[in-house]
Amino acid sequence: MKKIKFSKLGRDVFLSSFLLGTLLLLVFLITKAYYLLVIGFYFVVTTAIVNMLVLLHELIEFLNDIPNKKASGNSVLLLLMNIPVTILYLLIIFNFGLSMFHSQ
Repeated sequence: MKKIKFSKLGRDVFLSSFLLGTLLLLVFLITKAYYLLVIGFYFVVTTAIVNMLVLLHELIEFLNDIPNKKASGNSVLLLLMNIPVTILYLLIIFNFGLSMFHSQ
């Protein structure tokens, strides 16, 4: 079986965004600390901008760099996976997290 290749930048940005976002969500769900919602909001905005810039870079690399095309194309798909994950996490926050504040 062939190993899937990703560009280092695309892989690292995806992993850091995914792992930090997951950690932030889990800590919020455990502690129910309101300030984590504020931090999470800024995290989502910041990582969305960073992910879009890296996505654009990888897309340009994919279109221009013939020998490394596969790694850049795979990285584009990997970075796009952050979008549904972010939407899922936001739905969890809205459904679970905000209902917690209404019951108090």
